[in-house]
Amino acid sequence: MKIKILHLYPDLLNLYGDRGNIECMRKRLMWRGIDAEVVTYTCEDSGFDLSDVDIVFIGGGSDREQKIVCHRLLEHKNEIRNYVEDNGVLVAVCGGYQLLGKYYKLENETIEGLDILNIYTEQGKKRLIGNIVLENDFLNQKIVGFENHGGRTYIGNHTPLGRVVYGYGNDEKSGVEGVVYKNVVATYLHGPLLPKNPALCDYILTNAIKRKNPDFKGLGGLEDTLEDMANQYIVNRFKK
Repeated sequence: MKIKILHLYPDLLNLYGDRGNIECMRKRLMWRGIDAEVVTYTCEDSGFDLSDVDIVFIGGGSDREQKIVCHRLLEHKNEIRNYVEDNGVLVAVCGGYQLLGKYYKLENETIEGLDILNIYTEQGKKRLIGNIVLENDFLNQKIVGFENHGGRTYIGNHTPLGRVVYGYGNDEKSGVEGVVYKNVVATYLHGPLLPKNPALCDYILTNAIKRKNPDFKGLGGLEDTLEDMANQYIVNRFKK
């Protein structure tokens, strides 16, 4: 079996070390004897085909870079939506998270989103910066990371990735962070996200493999003692 990972616009959307998320997925597959092919789609590329892609990753960038990427991705809006509705796995971090919504309203302009998720983002008066810890209902591990965003994202009736134990979250007030929709995981958390959260990484990989092979029984365990200790250290450090 081979899992194909598509990294969208790493030349523009790699503000927060997002390549670390790609490498984490690749390594955790490799350590289990599963081949991983990582392909990139940059501003220099033409053609866009998700038919054989198992995981799509979109990282974060500046507002300027987001505008460039969104303008280009709008040409492929229907393909991305169809991929998501067909249970394609998509991981979106920070700016990538905002791009999946209806729009991102800045002080003097509005960036049109892909309208994949029924969410929207508006610029706040201050940036929300710091460590963050989330409770969740689908992992045996809290989710930890670092947030640094000026936008306030409002997710309506969508299911959040988690409930904020420490930090700001989507909009500083709702007490929730991120979105989980079908096999989409969208979040402001970086640091990078997946090396800090091995259980979340395996959740994403499992969803990708199950879509490819419905009879898949589950990933085997890995020696995650150090990873789990690092995750728990952050949880303990920021307990309220």
